[in-house]
Amino acid sequence: MESFLLQASIYLGAAVCVVPLAVRLGLGSVLGYLAAGILMGPILGLTGAETADLQHFAEFGVVLMLFLIGLELEPKSLWEMRHKLLGMGGAQVVLTTGSVAIGLIWFGMSPAVAFVLGMMASLSSTAIVLQTLSEKNLMRTQGGRSAFSVLLTQDMAVIPMLAIIPLLALPDLVGQTSDVYGVINRQDVVEHAATSQLI
Repeated sequence: MESFLLQASIYLGAAVCVVPLAVRLGLGSVLGYLAAGILMGPILGLTGAETADLQHFAEFGVVLMLFLIGLELEPKSLWEMRHKLLGMGGAQVVLTTGSVAIGLIWFGMSPAVAFVLGMMASLSSTAIVLQTLSEKNLMRTQGGRSAFSVLLTQDMAVIPMLAIIPLLALPDLVGQTSDVYGVINRQDVVEHAATSQLI
């Protein structure tokens, strides 16, 4: 219990010192938290194995933030944003995924891996972007609403992406299963029969 309180005090102390300084310099609180984490971890080495426990709290905070976003959204406002959701947001996800995947394939990466990395590159952190927009009072502007539409599309695109990724691994899994369990490929049987007839 004492070590937990000590670590909590270190985290809060770093946040209280670094974040207001970053905000005063005009960098925003997000970069302030990032700088505090870098200062506590890699530079000063004040964190240890308890960072795994901290990740659970961080995930819970992100889930609550998305829940609050959902509470603020009305079906009417979603319907009004449908063109931006499907048009601007959809185009951003598709074009980013396609361009990154094509570039990686051109560099010699396998298409499945390139496509997964392209999908990852098309997503951004809703928590970080919304926090930055809120701090700069840009949520009510046209640009802020457009950015929010793109973020919402990215959040919804995660569901089909998670469904597609296991399907991309199926050909590799089938090949591994054939090797492990000695499953004979039909093409190999045909080739073997043709070879034996020639002999």
